[in-house]
Amino acid sequence: MSGSTLDDLHRGWLKRPGYKAAYDALEDEFAIASAMIAPRARAGLTQEQVAEPMHTTQTVIARLENGQGKPSTQC
Repeated sequence: MSGSTLDDLHRGWLKRPGYKAAYDALEDEFAIASAMIAPRARAGLTQEQVAEPMHTTQTVIARLENGQGKPSTQC
């Protein structure tokens, strides 16, 4: 598929039942990541700038944004 864009590849892969099922299963994670990344980007903030008032690190924000972190409400 030389010359294909990532969007083209994704559309093709969605025709595969296993890929589509796995992609659909991640819908909630994609929504959470988008809900975090979009406002931060619109505000022009870095992950580090978001982390500071939350008393956490940039690494934690990165993990949350890519779905690898588990949020905690502990202070």
